[in-house]
Amino acid sequence: MLTTRVFSLIGKRAISTSACARAHGSVVKSEDFSLPAYVDRRDYPLPDVAHVKNLSASQKALKEKEKNPWNSLSIDEKVELYRIKFNESFAEMNRSTNEWKTVVGAAMFFIGFTALILMWEKRFVCYL
Repeated sequence: MLTTRVFSLIGKRAISTSACARAHGSVVKSEDFSLPAYVDRRDYPLPDVAHVKNLSASQKALKEKEKNPWNSLSIDEKVELYRIKFNESFAEMNRSTNEWKTVVGAAMFFIGFTALILMWEKRFVCYL
């Protein structure tokens, strides 16, 4: 009895060790959750960090141009500056989606499927 217990523990240890060794075979980047993260939510309108973290050369030039008066910026440049800071505008966040159609369709499917099962059971019980 003791030997089977020892072998089972050794076997579990060997399996878990081999699984860990396989998991470390590739490099996986993990996020640092101690730093603030970007979120696009209606109830949290000003995220702690900008949407774009690593700026390209043209975006860096645009950020330098931002320090001058905003009258000199074109509308496209202002939009590009906005897109550096935010992923979506309030209008884009508030636009209607067709998700309700999926929810209603799935609910109708399950109601119909349940009704079909209940009718089948009732028919099956009647013949017994």
